[in-house]
Amino acid sequence: MKAPRIQGPGIFLAQFLPSAEEAVSFESMANWAANLGYKGIQVPTWDKRIFDLELAASSQAYCDDLMGICENAGVEITELSTHLQGQLVAAHPAYKDMLDVFAPEGLRGNGQERAAWARGQLIQAARASANLKLKSHATFSGALLWHTFYPWPQRPAMLVEEGFSELGRLWRPILDAFDTAGVDVCYELHPGEDLHDGLTFERFLHEVEGHPRANILYDPSHLLLQRMDYLAFIDIYHERIKAFHVKDAEFHPNGRAGVYGGYASWIDRPGRFRSLGDGQVDFRGIFSRLTQYGFDRWAVLEWECCIKDQQQGASEGAPFIRDHLITVAEKAFDDFAGGQTDRARNRRILGLD
Repeated sequence: MKAPRIQGPGIFLAQFLPSAEEAVSFESMANWAANLGYKGIQVPTWDKRIFDLELAASSQAYCDDLMGICENAGVEITELSTHLQGQLVAAHPAYKDMLDVFAPEGLRGNGQERAAWARGQLIQAARASANLKLKSHATFSGALLWHTFYPWPQRPAMLVEEGFSELGRLWRPILDAFDTAGVDVCYELHPGEDLHDGLTFERFLHEVEGHPRANILYDPSHLLLQRMDYLAFIDIYHERIKAFHVKDAEFHPNGRAGVYGGYASWIDRPGRFRSLGDGQVDFRGIFSRLTQYGFDRWAVLEWECCIKDQQQGASEGAPFIRDHLITVAEKAFDDFAGGQTDRARNRRILGLD
């Protein structure tokens, strides 16, 4: 039996879909990815041009057709994504207008109906993931507390506890639905979300009583831009890492701005996302560390770069990921110098006989 290894390369399709007025299909995107050398596609669930979430949740035949298209193209679906819907599960009113664009037009301006719709979308995503025989699901947690992340005036006592208690209450039935489906919910830890680092994930995990389906989408770019040790993060949380975005970033603080960016555009920020290989992320260290802990799910390119063209980024991404995949050793490198197990000999070496 072969040792587990990371699967890939995969690509998240969201950033590569054409503008809304252009025609596109699931089949065309699967073939586009395959022609670039990708073996997997992470599928956004909010664009019905390529994926009908409601139909996927209710029709095994529809899901079988999608899997057949993938097989013909030579790719697999790695995960479904509900990043936009997940953001709406918990949304502070301060962001009401900005977040409305993530919801159907008929729900905009009504926070309660919008949140109920978002929760329903996640439940459908659980069923759809099961129909597609997937193991992981990619999403955001949403945010009730983000506006207080660097508080002034100071946060009132127990505010954080109340916020995470409510976040856990909102997500618990969704996690249970994914548990029924046999699929892990993987939260992308991301500034702007209440789950944005290890401590916030631990707070949430406490509120959902260590729910086995509450897991992490590991994206080192967001950790680097928070100045975290993203390799030590793997050591700490590897048992909960069930999805992986391969995304690069760089951070060059200067005399005018640092982590918060000064409201500058992406190209002028000290911290910015880059195409693979153009930033500062130590991907050799990451792939080694994940392989060491037996991570056997997909390495998926998420491309966000303010300098390089997206098609060039996609073209370079597949060989970059492929070159970092590790074939796991099946025997120790010094086996040639060893011998058979001999307990009597071992005891002699220890001076016990």
